[in-house]
Amino acid sequence: MDDIDKRIINSLQGGFPICERPFAAAAGPLGLTEAELIDRIEKLLADGTLTRFGPLYQIERMGGRFSLAAMAIPVEDFERVATIVNAFPEVAHNYERTHRLNMWFVLATETPDALPQTIARIEQATGYPVFNMPKEKEFFVNLYLSA
Repeated sequence: MDDIDKRIINSLQGGFPICERPFAAAAGPLGLTEAELIDRIEKLLADGTLTRFGPLYQIERMGGRFSLAAMAIPVEDFERVATIVNAFPEVAHNYERTHRLNMWFVLATETPDALPQTIARIEQATGYPVFNMPKEKEFFVNLYLSA
């Protein structure tokens, strides 16, 4: 990652323009063209430096619910269960961890009542219990890089 990539990450954490050509608007202050900014973001995603590029919503303000969930899945069954879990539209992202609870994912539902229903559907589809860990307090953590 070079200094330009670091400046991109630092700049875009604070917001992204909402306009007809947001990449062009975001690129200008960075001294880049729209195409250069898009290309760099695509490369950061492709090489794994960034795992996601997109908005973060406060779903609770829209009447929905977020929750962190985890499962303990035998290694030999992990891929099968991951495929099932990832097929649920309520699953935002899913990560493998080296822990007894080795599958962690975020659930996002349109209503609070839909969260336990979704957990029950995942448990039925996979045959494994889901450990629900709802947010108790919200923290915003930004990563700013020296550029």
